[in-house]
Amino acid sequence: MRDETCVPTGVELEDTGFGYTLSLIGGKYKLIILHWLAENKVMRFNELKRRIGTISFKTLSLMLKELEADGLIVREEFPQVPPKVEYSLSERGRSLLPLLHMMCDWGEKNRLSAR
Repeated sequence: MRDETCVPTGVELEDTGFGYTLSLIGGKYKLIILHWLAENKVMRFNELKRRIGTISFKTLSLMLKELEADGLIVREEFPQVPPKVEYSLSERGRSLLPLLHMMCDWGEKNRLSAR
């Protein structure tokens, strides 16, 4: 267990490691996208859209662009007709897997007791 807080008094949240992490994975869909890519290794746009279900084309496109710009996913485009694009976790994105696993474990331990 940590003794110090990750957001010390007098320090802006965005100037901390916690704030930086939130800026990369925060939002409604980014963790879900990372989860599906972790589970499936490589996915195409429409596969992700089907798995998530409630996400719009525009929002998924924006989330994928942001995750790619932040270096968490890799977009690979294949020059063929029709065009083919695949998404996968980058090495940096894979470094988030322990965090995702801890979130899953916490949820499994606590979801039934919350009712």
